[in-house]
Amino acid sequence: MTRLETIYREKVVPALQKEFAYKSPMQIPGIEKISLNIGLGSANQNQKLIDDCVADLSAIAGQKAVVTRAKKSIAAFKLREGMPIGVRVTLRKDAMWDFLDKLMNFAMPRVRDFRGIPDRGFDGRGNFTLGIKEHTIFPEMESDRVENPVGMNITIVTSATTDKESKLMLEQLGMPFRK
Repeated sequence: MTRLETIYREKVVPALQKEFAYKSPMQIPGIEKISLNIGLGSANQNQKLIDDCVADLSAIAGQKAVVTRAKKSIAAFKLREGMPIGVRVTLRKDAMWDFLDKLMNFAMPRVRDFRGIPDRGFDGRGNFTLGIKEHTIFPEMESDRVENPVGMNITIVTSATTDKESKLMLEQLGMPFRK
């Protein structure tokens, strides 16, 4: 078990059980997966940028990232079906816990003027999405080696049914929300 998963089992689960008075231990929310996504809208002509983003996201996530391709042609965006438009990876189990630990304890403190994460990213069903402006905040990225810093979306999918349950769970794990 990873460090963060141990904290979840020993501290977060009893706190959630006490707060929401669940009748069954199976009702206690948990984190199911974390999805990382980099959108590269204008990069469809630049294959090197796509390859760099695949390599960077693979280094950050610890598993191979895949290129997402356009499903439809859109003339207004000069986009044809099958063109690369982004890079994504989905993390589960130990890789997910390791990434979440790295995000909260190493990457977030490296953001300049960091005052916490806004809690507007909840979707009403207990899932949380966070946007990062530069992927160079992760320890695997050498900021002088990266030519084009890109933004990233991080979606934490939970089994919680409400945003309140999910927010309390993430706060207990150490997610630095704004006060």
